[in-house]
Amino acid sequence: MKKYKDLNGVLLVDDDKFTNLIHTKAIERTGIDVKVTAVSNVTDALAFLTSHENGDLPKPGIILLDINMPGLNGWDFMKAYHELEEKFKVKVIVTMLTTSLNPDDEDRAKLDNQIVSFMHKPLRPEMFTQLVETYFEVDA
Repeated sequence: MKKYKDLNGVLLVDDDKFTNLIHTKAIERTGIDVKVTAVSNVTDALAFLTSHENGDLPKPGIILLDINMPGLNGWDFMKAYHELEEKFKVKVIVTMLTTSLNPDDEDRAKLDNQIVSFMHKPLRPEMFTQLVETYFEVDA
C-alpha cells in the first residue's frame, strides 16, 4: 500500500449508496493507503468533519462531493464548509464529482478556491491516483 503525507482519509458525499460503493472500490483498487468514509447527505458530511477533534477517525485529506442531492446539495455543503473553523479543514481538498453537464456548475466550482477539481462520474482508479499525486507527497 502506498502512503501519502496528510492523506489519511477520503470522505465521499453522494446521496446514491451504490455510487458510494463503486467509488470506494475504485479508491481501494489504487493501492493507496487511505480510509474511505461514505455519507449520503450534507448534514452527515458536516457532522463527520466536525467530529474529528478527538482524533477518533482519520481526518479526510480529500472530499469527493456530489452536486445534485436532495435537500442540501453540494453548493450548500461548500457554503457551510467555508464557515467551519479552520481546524476542521486542515489539509483537505475538495473535488466535485458529478454527473452534471451544466457548464455553469463547472464555472461556479472554479470560482471557489477550496474546490481543486471538477470530475465526472464514475470515479475510476486512475482519476483518484492522479488527484492524489497532484496534491499530496509520497510518505517516505
